[in-house]
Amino acid sequence: MSTAVAPCCPSSASAVGSGLDPLLHPLDQLTAGEVSRASAAVRRHAPGAGVEGPLRFNTVMLLEPPKAALLAYEAGAGPRPPRAARVWALHPPAGTLYEAEVALGEAGGRDAVTAWTKLEGVQPTTTPDDCALAEEIILADPRIRGLLASRYGVTDPALIVFDPWSLHGTPEEFRGRRLMQGYLYVRSCREDNEYAHPLDLCPLVDLNLGKVIHVDMYDEPARMPPTMVNYHRDLAKATTGQAWRSDLRTINITQPEGPSFTVEGNLVRWQKWHIRVGFNGREGLVLHQVGYMDGGRLRPVLHRASLSEMTVPYGDPNYPYIRKAAMDCGDYGMGFVANSLELGCDCLGHIKYFDGVVNNAQGEGLVIPKAVCLHEEDAGMLWKHTDARLGHVEVRRNRRLVISMVSTFANYEYGMFWYFHLDGTIQLEMKLTGILSTSVTALGERDLPFGVTVAPGVVASNHQHLFVVRLDPAVDDDAGGRGLVVAEVNAEPLPWGPDNPHGNAFRVTETPLTSVHGAMRMAAPEKGRAWKIKNPAVLNPVTGQPVAFKLVPQTNCPMLMQPDSLVGRRAFFATRHLFVTPHADRELFAAGDHVVQSEDCLGLKQWTKEDKSLVGADPVIWYSFGVTHLPRVEDFPIMPVETVGFSLRPVGFFQWNPTLDVPPERNAASKEEVTPPARGAAAPPRSKL
Repeated sequence: MSTAVAPCCPSSASAVGSGLDPLLHPLDQLTAGEVSRASAAVRRHAPGAGVEGPLRFNTVMLLEPPKAALLAYEAGAGPRPPRAARVWALHPPAGTLYEAEVALGEAGGRDAVTAWTKLEGVQPTTTPDDCALAEEIILADPRIRGLLASRYGVTDPALIVFDPWSLHGTPEEFRGRRLMQGYLYVRSCREDNEYAHPLDLCPLVDLNLGKVIHVDMYDEPARMPPTMVNYHRDLAKATTGQAWRSDLRTINITQPEGPSFTVEGNLVRWQKWHIRVGFNGREGLVLHQVGYMDGGRLRPVLHRASLSEMTVPYGDPNYPYIRKAAMDCGDYGMGFVANSLELGCDCLGHIKYFDGVVNNAQGEGLVIPKAVCLHEEDAGMLWKHTDARLGHVEVRRNRRLVISMVSTFANYEYGMFWYFHLDGTIQLEMKLTGILSTSVTALGERDLPFGVTVAPGVVASNHQHLFVVRLDPAVDDDAGGRGLVVAEVNAEPLPWGPDNPHGNAFRVTETPLTSVHGAMRMAAPEKGRAWKIKNPAVLNPVTGQPVAFKLVPQTNCPMLMQPDSLVGRRAFFATRHLFVTPHADRELFAAGDHVVQSEDCLGLKQWTKEDKSLVGADPVIWYSFGVTHLPRVEDFPIMPVETVGFSLRPVGFFQWNPTLDVPPERNAASKEEVTPPARGAAAPPRSKL
């Protein structure tokens, strides 16, 4: 998807090559050189497999080693797993899809394809190259140009913007073709906000044929919305009629002694936390081998954690907007559209950046500079108590480590922020911002059942943002979590009776989830519902109970679409808040490997058909969460950040509060603002404490 980039955040992915780095960890993302080598190996292999001619490379990413092999290597009981790539490539003009596994030879060995599969009936990710191709086809199409001129009087193609969308609900006559749909907008100048000027034209593009095959439009053209509503720094004043605020004073975040974290390759150490940072084009930021150093031992917490998929279904039942339901991770790739973050703009303080590596359609490795940001920040009060009898105060400041990235999907931005706290808490916060996806209506229309007017003639439809994370826990288990137990915790009031004579009692119940079907659960905030991940093999010395972490839901919502609707079928992961499945190395993506133009869920729905036992099964947790976005006029022309997420909190993992060793500290750089009292005001009495 082509995106205008503000000066603060330049997009600068570039093709480079490099040799094999002998210091690469088995979980490190592919280097740009490895991406190019994997593509070259596929090109060499294809003719012998009967695939002649050029290939269009869709995705080239690390093929992570099997979990068992990785654990053996880390324990010193097995060899270093070899480097390997997973490749999806299309063969034009029919667009046949092939999957290859490539062993990346080390020590001068030859790169070789070790597995080759023709994939039928699925379409892979629509990458940035695909989106750019769709826009090029549409803007050059004579019929589209003619419609723009006849319906709207627009003859300058430079003013037209095409937002490419994957196709949700392929029309029957176009089944089996690799398609993209799009929504057209117009700008009055290069920097104008096109979403204030939506048009009624929605073309379908066949990417394999390279042409527009159909155009949806209203029976009669709506009047083009005329009002300019802008956020661009050069145009915002014309929208508000106001100058920039002049009373915002600078806030600087400095660490004179440097940061508290250290980084070795992609391994981060901070305040007893150990985290290995990974990245790929599909999921973007991936966390591996998360552990906490306690008593001289690194205690595992998570083997792997990532955003597995998301869906953004729109609630407008009118055609063609029924086709708006993005599955952004699978449709476009969180990593493919990652931003290059800018110091002092996206990230404040003492920053360490990690580059991201993806690929283009030619199979070249592309580096996205500064795709992932690492920093620490003040997080308010950690704990405090005033002993009034002694007149003594103990207070500690909290801080957290932040590992983050931001991705732009045409109009929307999603920020993925992982937080690691001093007390052992892990938190994921998704930050939603960007611009509302809009459509056109009559200029005076305001009574809209499925959305809201955000500017004259401009409608923003109701929709949802539903995410699912894949968590592979390893709570205090060097074997990767095979023996862990997931249990549901509920707080329930006791009925009146002998056990509750005063009506104030409530109890906590804990129910082990021992099978796949029994572990398909919904959040219940009225019960304080949470899910414990317990290690029965390790008992807390104080409680005598298994050490655990607890998944604590925050604000959440169910999917509002009917479960048997197309959205409900494709985004099966959003029909429950919790799923638990036995570990399987290749089960990474909740909606399946390939979701573009899918008609059903090819992931969790298939993996949960059988009611398998979770006892001793190395359970993997899939947690779904999200927000229902009922747009406001205040969300336009650009949306203030809205957040949603969850936390993982230690429960009986430690012997006591693990932050008792955080030293007392008074920030010497802080200043008190002293203002004169109001006239006639008496001086306040001084406290005797």
